[in-house]
Amino acid sequence: MAKPATIKIRLNSTADTGHFYVTKKNPRNHTEKFTFRKYDPIAKKHVEYKEGKIK
Repeated sequence: MAKPATIKIRLNSTADTGHFYVTKKNPRNHTEKFTFRKYDPIAKKHVEYKEGKIK
């Protein structure tokens, strides 16, 4: 069987609130680490989220 094209990644908040999002990415097309500005409901504002591994 073929390996799946997408892997699950965890986007961790840089505001040190412990909040995270889980999303998918295709590592063949996006080799660098993801960084997004998304809403952190604990900090109640938009902050940067950086890619980390799912434990």
